[in-house]
Amino acid sequence: MKRILLYLSIVPAGMIYFSGCGKPTYVGKADKTPYDIRACLRELSLGKELKSDLLIDKLEAYKSKRMLYGYHKGKKIFESRMSLGKNADKGDKIRAGDYRTPEGSYTIVRKKCDPRLYRSLMISYPNEQDIAEAKKRGVNPGGYITIHGQPKWNADGRGDEYTLAHDWTEGCMAVPNKKMKQLWESVKLGVPITIRP
Repeated sequence: MKRILLYLSIVPAGMIYFSGCGKPTYVGKADKTPYDIRACLRELSLGKELKSDLLIDKLEAYKSKRMLYGYHKGKKIFESRMSLGKNADKGDKIRAGDYRTPEGSYTIVRKKCDPRLYRSLMISYPNEQDIAEAKKRGVNPGGYITIHGQPKWNADGRGDEYTLAHDWTEGCMAVPNKKMKQLWESVKLGVPITIRP
């Protein structure tokens, strides 16, 4: 019995560890789940992913609170808990591979269909300031920072309390799939996002 309990506690942790927010690997066949790339890409190509009457026109993330907020004309209409990069408490992102979540002002530049992490909204990291800082240090600033949903093993949200209690990404902001669906349906490209300490 102890071995079974140990296995059940290790497996989710391992799944989180190996489910970072790097570049997705695309699969060829439809899997008939919310992670189905074909259905997602079709929706995007037709411009049918926006379904909300109230579109979010500004996003704000607070790393210390692990909270993400969305606004429409100054009124808060969205909020979600989030997980961050594994080293998010060590400050602003400095370089590729540091597992920190960036801080600063960005915009949503792309919507991505991802077979591993539900949906994702790519932000414009690195910005000019990030690039200048990295150049001064002689390092690569990295990139590919997104707001994304959960790994496939947590598709139904049963593991949300576990994933939200840990910082497990490579620098991205991870929200529950239900919240990611709301963002997907209410955020256009170009929406500004401020990530605060």
